[in-house]
Amino acid sequence: MNPVQRVSPGRKRRRRAHHALVATPSAMCPLSGMPKQHHRACKQSGYVRPGLVISVPKLGIGPSRD
Repeated sequence: MNPVQRVSPGRKRRRRAHHALVATPSAMCPLSGMPKQHHRACKQSGYVRPGLVISVPKLGIGPSRD
């Protein structure tokens, strides 16, 4: 199925003006002070939210449980 009419370069560029990538904001971990993404566990301390600290040794997240 072919398009009915050709799209001009200007119209194509105006449509694609909203396709730019946006950097994801980061927050500071209150325990380690390292930057982390919102709603994600901190790689160093395993902090997710107040009262929840996880440890996943296979992924290198959180303190090691030796």
